[in-house]
Amino acid sequence: MTTRDASSEPPPTPPITPFALAGGQGERLTFGDVTLVVRASAESTAGAFTVFEELPPLSDVARHVHQHEDEVYYVLDGEHEFECGGRTFRLGPGGLVFLPRGIPHAHRRVVPRAGHLLSMTTPAGLEGFFRLLARAARAGELDDTAYTQASARHGIRWLS
Repeated sequence: MTTRDASSEPPPTPPITPFALAGGQGERLTFGDVTLVVRASAESTAGAFTVFEELPPLSDVARHVHQHEDEVYYVLDGEHEFECGGRTFRLGPGGLVFLPRGIPHAHRRVVPRAGHLLSMTTPAGLEGFFRLLARAARAGELDDTAYTQASARHGIRWLS
C-alpha cells in the first residue's frame, strides 16, 4: 500500500457556493465619471475571478500595466479600441479581447463616452481597487493621491 506524504497534498480550497444575479444586480461603485457593477468578486468566487460591468457613459483608460491580473473585455455595445503589447484591437458588440498581466495596455471609446463593457479579471481582487476609489469619492477625497494609493496597493502602474 502506498501512503502519501501530507506535505505533498494541495492546500485546501475555500468552499465556493453557486450563485446567480439578475440583470442590474451587483455591487454598484461610482467614482468620478465611472460607474461599475461588480457582478462576481473575490468573496463570491473564492478568489478565482472578478466580473464587472462598465456602465455608460464610459471614460477612456490611460496606458497602464497590472502586476496581478489578466483581463478579458467583452463588448456589449459601442466601438472600442484596445491597445496591448504594441497591437491595436478595434472591437464592436460581441468582440472580445484578452489583456495579459505584465503587458502595458489602454483602451478608448471610438465615440467618446459611448459603449458598454463586461470585464473578467483573474485572479480576483481588482474590485478592491475600484472599492478604494469609490470610498474616496464618497468622502470627497477622489484625487491624484487616492489613485496613487489605490494603484500601489493593487499592483497597477500608470504609464501615461
